[in-house]
Order: sequence, then structure tokens, then C-alpha cells
Amino acid sequence: METVKLNNGIEMPMLGLGTFLSNDPQTCEQTVVDAVNLGYRLIDTAQGYGNEEYIGRAVARCGVPREELFLTTKVWFKNYENTRASVEESMHKLQTDYLDLVLLHWPFGDTYAAWRALEELYGEGRIRAIGVSNYTPARLIDLINYTKIVPAINQIETNIVSQQKEPRKWMDKYGVQHEGYAPFGQGKINEIYNDQVLQYIADRCHKTVRQVILRFQIQSGIIVIPKTTHIERLKENFEVFDFELLDNEVEIIRSYDKGTPLIGNPDNPRIVSSSITW
Repeated sequence: METVKLNNGIEMPMLGLGTFLSNDPQTCEQTVVDAVNLGYRLIDTAQGYGNEEYIGRAVARCGVPREELFLTTKVWFKNYENTRASVEESMHKLQTDYLDLVLLHWPFGDTYAAWRALEELYGEGRIRAIGVSNYTPARLIDLINYTKIVPAINQIETNIVSQQKEPRKWMDKYGVQHEGYAPFGQGKINEIYNDQVLQYIADRCHKTVRQVILRFQIQSGIIVIPKTTHIERLKENFEVFDFELLDNEVEIIRSYDKGTPLIGNPDNPRIVSSSITW
């Protein structure tokens, strides 16, 4: 498993399991156990996913020492005024006395109070790293300018048509690691699986198009957290460390970028307006 060193010196796996919409208790728990048995060590969840308790049960029964796992959760923005209490509740549900990474899920609400609470928990050793999710460059820079700790991570939608090239420039400038969610576009770009160029690259590598897409992001220095509940997909997604894309193949895949998010753009007034009902 390849890892990357975050800006505070801790190592984080480059590939993990995403658990968004993994809401069935038995399925979620078993998926995490299966993933750990296959070699996954990074498990990504969130308060807003409603599955921390199921993942906690999986962590307790997976048979792998807690220190070998890398657990990430996110504070839901409606909990920002009670960030410390919500993080402690997350630890209870996840059956752990510390978390490897905690993110602010969206740049809405009282983000600065929430960040200062995370800074305190980090200073107490309760959290090994803190970061943000869905932050645009402007919101990220403003947070950095007016708080003490630079986020270790910015987790943002990243896929073949939304490669986040401009945000990546600013993250690199400030030493913030790029982590991507929805590497396959959450079903919105399924036509890529029939793309002849991507299939040609996959055939050369003796891999699938999905594996090529994940490898492209990992080679680009992006942590990826594909979500699945199927063990065959878990295996497929994990087998991306035994090959490399050629430089010209990387450039070809970069050309697929359209520069606009498919899922959630926090700069879109309609999304910000509707978030009050989430």
C-alpha cells in the first residue's frame, strides 16, 4: 500500500474505502470487515452518513490492531457549534479513543468556531490530523489566514471530468494534501467505461477502466476513496499498485477534464441556499 506524508508528518494510505450511502447496518459492517481483510487500512466515514456505529462494530471485530487502521470522519456542518461533543460522540460510535483524521464536511455555518475546536482536540492528541472537505480555494485560504493550523487535507469531488486542477494549485502552495471522493462520478459518467481510448490503456495494462482511473489519480498524488459494497469491486479497486501509466497516457487522461464539479459545488448559491434543509 502506497502512503503519503501529510503536512504534520503522519503517513496516510493513498487508497481507502468510501462509505457514503452505505446505510444498511449488516452490509456496511461486513463491507468494512471484508475491505480490511483484503488489505484496506483507510476507512472514510462522516457524521452525516449515519453509519459510524456500523463501522465501529467492524473495527472492533476485524482483527487488525487499531493503530494499523486510519479512520477518518467528518463533522456535519449543523454540528459545528458543538464540534467537540460531536467528535467525542463519533469516537464512541467508532469504538476508538482517538481519530486519525477529522474534517469539516462543508464550508457552511460557523466554520471558524468548529475549526478552533478541532485545533484544540488535535492539541490534546485526540485527533492525529485535521482537515476540511468541499472547500474552494478562496474558503481554504481564508481559513488558513485566520486560524493557527493549516489543514492537512482538503477532500473534494475528483474524477476524470472534474480533476480540480485549479484548486490543486492552491492546495499544493499551502501544503494541503488533495483527497478525492467520487472517483467514478457517482454514476453520472458511466459512459467512460465504454470509452475506446481508456479501454485501450486498460488493455495495455491488463487492467480495467476503473483501475486505470484510480491509478491515474494515485499517480497524480491524490488520495482516493472509492465506495462499494461488493467484494469483487473491493478487490478490483485495491489492485492498482502493481502497474503504472505511461506519461503520455497520463496526459491523455488529463485531457478529459471539463473543469466543473458534477456533484456539489459550494460556490453555487442554489446549493448553499438548499443546505439549510439537509
